[in-house]
Amino acid sequence: MEKTIRNIKRRVFCLSRYLPWLFLLLGVDAMAALLLWISEAEAFEVLLPMILLGTVLLFTGTAVVLGNRELRREEAFQAFLDDPDLIKEEDLLRIVSKPERESVRLLGTVLREKDLACRRAKADAEDYEEYVEAWAHETKTPLSLLTMVLDNQREEIPAPVAFKLEYIRSRLQEHISQILYYARLKSGRKDYFFEYADLKECIEEVLEDYDLLLTEKNFQVSLQVPSILVFTDRRGVRFLIGQIVSNAVKYCRDLSEASENPGKRTGKNQPELKITLESGETKDILYIRDNGIGVKGCDMPYIFEKGFTGDSTDPEKKATGMGLYLSKKMANDLNLGLEAWSERGKGFEMKISFPRVESVSSFN
Repeated sequence: MEKTIRNIKRRVFCLSRYLPWLFLLLGVDAMAALLLWISEAEAFEVLLPMILLGTVLLFTGTAVVLGNRELRREEAFQAFLDDPDLIKEEDLLRIVSKPERESVRLLGTVLREKDLACRRAKADAEDYEEYVEAWAHETKTPLSLLTMVLDNQREEIPAPVAFKLEYIRSRLQEHISQILYYARLKSGRKDYFFEYADLKECIEEVLEDYDLLLTEKNFQVSLQVPSILVFTDRRGVRFLIGQIVSNAVKYCRDLSEASENPGKRTGKNQPELKITLESGETKDILYIRDNGIGVKGCDMPYIFEKGFTGDSTDPEKKATGMGLYLSKKMANDLNLGLEAWSERGKGFEMKISFPRVESVSSFN
């Protein structure tokens, strides 16, 4: 029934361009009937039923023929736009009028050129993605070897050297993850797996991954998040939280002093990372706050733009400008809210909103 109604509406819409001519036809028929009535009133009364029947049949037949013609034109044109090959172009040329044929041929040429360019761009993007993934996996091989050496021969390596090697391994692993996620975000293929995941476990895994960097900067970490289920992609959330933690490490206070005296800052200048959760009726909000150098007010509108690092003359800023950009893209893909607050010299706070798909209950 709905399909029939849609077809009728389409036919009426197709007829709209012919309405003036149909009304003209109806007017001519009415004028002829009027002239007959003026000249022969008695004959008009006899022929009136036939005149009305003929008018209805003529008007209906003309409307049906024109409606079917326009419907065929619309379907042929839509098929041509979906796949502008030569066969569909010829099908459309047989239906359109002669003045329109040259325009259809020109449109077909342009569409085929654009389609070819899109196919080539898609193929290039797939090749790039495959290359990045292959490169990243090849790079992981020496990293795995380095990890094995550090695990098996740690007693034979001087502590300062082992610490630096662990630091280098952690930073390389972070950059490789950024590259892989960037390639994934830019590709048309998404391999997200949505499930109910324990948010606290995800955060703890991230903190474990960044434990060396946090220890090297002598961070005081406060995790005040209960075990709660959120419906999301576990790997994506871990990457998102990891980028925020990495950002906190990069922009903690007194970076130069920390690099010279790792693990020796306490009190007022000690870096802090506080993670809390606020549960609401429709969403759960995760807050990740640090007491780092913060962001200038003029830079806040641009922090999620690709490559933006703020004031490049600031010696404390040593970043690529990709972390928060990738975080925002990942949040959009996972349908999560992501907002930032900061004030220069007073730290930086990120707010991640997890919408509740169903009634999510806490558990122990």
